Amino acid sequence: MTADDSFGRLDDDDYPAYTMGRAADMLGTTPAFLRAIGDARLITPLRSEGGHRRYSRYQLRIAARARELVDHGTPVEAACRIIILEDQLEEAQRINAAYRRTAGAMTSAAAV
Repeated sequence: MTADDSFGRLDDDDYPAYTMGRAADMLGTTPAFLRAIGDARLITPLRSEGGHRRYSRYQLRIAARARELVDHGTPVEAACRIIILEDQLEEAQRINAAYRRTAGAMTSAAAV
Protein backbone atom coordinates (compact mmCIF):
# COMPACT_ATOMS: atom_id res chain seq x y z
CA MET A 1 0.00 0.00 0.00
CA THR A 2 1.36 3.41 -0.93
CA ALA A 3 1.04 6.61 1.07
CA ASP A 4 -1.47 7.87 -1.50
CA ASP A 5 -3.67 4.81 -0.84
CA SER A 6 -3.59 5.49 2.90
CA PHE A 7 -4.57 9.14 2.49
CA GLY A 8 -7.41 8.16 0.18
CA ARG A 9 -8.94 6.08 2.94
CA LEU A 10 -9.31 9.17 5.12
CA ASP A 11 -12.11 10.32 2.81
CA ASP A 12 -13.93 7.00 3.31
CA ASP A 13 -16.74 7.37 5.89
CA ASP A 14 -16.51 3.64 6.64
CA TYR A 15 -12.76 3.47 7.19
CA PRO A 16 -12.07 2.69 10.88
CA ALA A 17 -9.58 5.50 11.46
CA TYR A 18 -10.29 6.41 15.09
CA THR A 19 -9.22 4.65 18.25
CA MET A 20 -11.65 4.37 21.13
CA GLY A 21 -9.85 7.09 23.08
CA ARG A 22 -9.80 9.48 20.13
CA ALA A 23 -13.46 8.73 19.31
CA ALA A 24 -14.49 9.38 22.93
CA ASP A 25 -12.55 12.66 22.93
CA MET A 26 -14.15 13.78 19.68
CA LEU A 27 -17.64 13.01 21.02
CA GLY A 28 -16.98 14.46 24.46
CA THR A 29 -17.91 11.18 26.08
CA THR A 30 -16.20 8.22 27.72
CA PRO A 31 -14.96 4.91 26.33
CA ALA A 32 -17.60 3.28 28.57
CA PHE A 33 -20.31 5.05 26.56
CA LEU A 34 -18.87 3.70 23.32
CA ARG A 35 -18.73 0.21 24.81
CA ALA A 36 -22.37 0.57 25.97
CA ILE A 37 -23.67 1.48 22.52
CA GLY A 38 -21.58 -1.34 21.11
CA ASP A 39 -23.11 -3.76 23.62
CA ALA A 40 -26.56 -2.50 22.56
CA ARG A 41 -25.52 -3.34 18.97
CA LEU A 42 -25.99 0.20 17.69
CA ILE A 43 -22.49 0.19 16.23
CA THR A 44 -19.94 -2.57 15.86
CA PRO A 45 -16.43 -1.18 15.76
CA LEU A 46 -13.83 -3.03 13.77
CA ARG A 47 -10.85 -4.43 15.61
CA SER A 48 -7.21 -3.72 14.90
CA GLU A 49 -4.77 -6.61 14.61
CA GLY A 50 -4.08 -6.09 18.32
CA GLY A 51 -7.79 -6.33 19.16
CA HIS A 52 -8.38 -2.62 19.81
CA ARG A 53 -11.67 -1.03 18.78
CA ARG A 54 -11.52 1.27 15.76
CA TYR A 55 -14.35 3.58 14.70
CA SER A 56 -15.30 5.15 11.38
CA ARG A 57 -16.69 8.64 10.82
CA TYR A 58 -20.06 7.08 10.02
CA GLN A 59 -20.06 5.26 13.36
CA LEU A 60 -19.06 8.47 15.14
CA ARG A 61 -22.07 10.27 13.65
CA ILE A 62 -24.35 7.51 14.97
CA ALA A 63 -22.65 7.66 18.37
CA ALA A 64 -23.08 11.44 18.42
CA ARG A 65 -26.83 11.01 17.82
CA ALA A 66 -26.98 8.50 20.68
CA ARG A 67 -25.13 10.90 22.94
CA GLU A 68 -27.56 13.67 22.03
CA LEU A 69 -30.51 11.49 23.08
CA VAL A 70 -28.77 10.38 26.28
CA ASP A 71 -27.92 13.98 27.12
CA HIS A 72 -31.66 14.73 26.94
CA GLY A 73 -32.44 12.00 29.46
CA THR A 74 -33.05 8.95 27.28
CA PRO A 75 -31.52 5.73 28.65
CA VAL A 76 -28.70 4.34 26.49
CA GLU A 77 -30.60 1.20 25.46
CA ALA A 78 -33.67 3.24 24.49
CA ALA A 79 -31.54 5.76 22.57
CA CYS A 80 -29.97 2.92 20.60
CA ARG A 81 -33.38 1.45 19.78
CA ILE A 82 -34.69 4.86 18.68
CA ILE A 83 -31.76 5.33 16.30
CA ILE A 84 -32.19 1.83 14.87
CA LEU A 85 -35.90 2.51 14.28
CA GLU A 86 -35.14 5.90 12.72
CA ASP A 87 -32.73 4.20 10.34
CA GLN A 88 -35.28 1.53 9.44
CA LEU A 89 -37.94 4.18 8.81
CA GLU A 90 -35.58 6.16 6.58
CA GLU A 91 -34.78 3.02 4.55
CA ALA A 92 -38.49 2.16 4.20
CA GLN A 93 -39.21 5.71 3.00
CA ARG A 94 -36.38 5.42 0.43
CA ILE A 95 -37.80 2.12 -0.84
CA ASN A 96 -41.33 3.56 -1.04
CA ALA A 97 -40.10 6.63 -2.95
CA ALA A 98 -38.26 4.39 -5.43
CA TYR A 99 -41.38 2.24 -5.82
CA ARG A 100 -43.52 5.33 -6.48
CA ARG A 101 -41.07 6.58 -9.11
CA THR A 102 -41.09 3.19 -10.83
CA ALA A 103 -44.88 2.90 -10.66
CA GLY A 104 -45.27 6.46 -11.98
CA ALA A 105 -42.92 5.76 -14.88
CA MET A 106 -44.80 2.59 -15.74
CA THR A 107 -48.15 4.43 -15.63
CA SER A 108 -46.80 7.19 -17.88
CA ALA A 109 -45.38 4.67 -20.36
CA ALA A 110 -48.69 2.76 -20.46
CA ALA A 111 -50.62 5.95 -21.18
CA VAL A 112 -48.53 6.68 -24.28
